[in-house]
Amino acid sequence: QVQLVESGGGLVQPGGSLRLSCAASVITLDYYAIGWFRQAPGKEREGVSCISSSDGSTYYADSVKGRFTISKNNAKNKVFLQMNSLKPEDTAVYYCTAGDCGAYAFPSDYWGQGTQVTVSS
Repeated sequence: QVQLVESGGGLVQPGGSLRLSCAASVITLDYYAIGWFRQAPGKEREGVSCISSSDGSTYYADSVKGRFTISKNNAKNKVFLQMNSLKPEDTAVYYCTAGDCGAYAFPSDYWGQGTQVTVSS
């Protein structure tokens, strides 16, 4: 059974940073792209970023470009989302996902349980 386990969420002040991690099991990053979605209360789920399996190409939503960086460690089967210059509007539950990744689509075949990120003073 595919498992995606997120960690690293928490409470941070505006302008601060957090680093989310996603540990994948059963699937390998050599063949699956990994991405991040988020959902804030009362809002639709939003694709945030993804990284491809083949060449490590990365994609970002306009709302996070220049502030978030996605990376991966294939040997450890982990993906990371470095979030800098956080804003209150970044507050949401962040989900790690796996599947296909491209300029117009984020992975959505498999989902983790989510980790809460709260940006507040």
